[in-house]
Amino acid sequence: MIKDRYINPLTDFGFKKLFGEAANKDLLIHFLNQLLPEKHQVEDLEYLPSERLPSSFLDRKVIFDIYCTSNRGEQFIIELQRSKQNHFIDRSIFYSTFPIQEQSERGDWNFKLWPIYTICILDFKINQPNPHNRVIRYVQLKDQDKELFFEDLTYIYIELPNFTKTLDELEDLQDKWLYLFRYLAKLEDRPAALQERIFIRLFRAAEIASYSIEERQNYEVSLKKHRDIKNAIDTALEKGRAEGLEEGALAAKKAMAKQMQIANFPLEQIAQITGCSLEQIKNWLKD
Repeated sequence: MIKDRYINPLTDFGFKKLFGEAANKDLLIHFLNQLLPEKHQVEDLEYLPSERLPSSFLDRKVIFDIYCTSNRGEQFIIELQRSKQNHFIDRSIFYSTFPIQEQSERGDWNFKLWPIYTICILDFKINQPNPHNRVIRYVQLKDQDKELFFEDLTYIYIELPNFTKTLDELEDLQDKWLYLFRYLAKLEDRPAALQERIFIRLFRAAEIASYSIEERQNYEVSLKKHRDIKNAIDTALEKGRAEGLEEGALAAKKAMAKQMQIANFPLEQIAQITGCSLEQIKNWLKD
């Protein structure tokens, strides 16, 4: 039985329920506008099919968590990633190539591109230097003098573990959104610091008691998966610390793979999350 009052937005079901449904697009618009510059503020948006097919059968298809376009033409890929993954930065850049290619036009075309934003909400710290311990990092193409070279391709990485503010320390709407991503599922009621109309909407949309039986069952499955991943990671980290550095890293991945097998994760997903080959995972799980 689910004992929480509010849904966890870091689960697949919770994230798509709150931000991926047309009925709640005002929540997504408000959240995006806390990240975007003034010139790209969103007034309205349209959800696009999340599955992008390859140009040939030899290529790889991708499935975005949320893919949408604003009424002015800006395109947004919004990805939620709960567990650390090898080459995640590469993956986010690869994803952005799909909306770039889809903007091509038949016949005469001047190659003008609409702005593209890839927004990654991460429940881990990425393996990139972050001396200022920033929660949100904006990445664009720059030249050798660190001058902006191309402004219409932007990557926004939100590292939630770096956000440590308490309710009393929240300074603006952006802080409040980040706080809710981290702590919504732990709240028993709406705090006084979150009384803005948009957050009243969010709490209403996140209240589990208002969901249908099928929705609650789907959420339970998603929540179990979320907890299984966390338990696998925690077990792997403990194993890694016990074994030392290089050997520990390998032992940690083996431990994670076995924990995920116990939780009935598909082998392909275990390989993806651990960053190992499918053959290597199969060999480990034979032991």
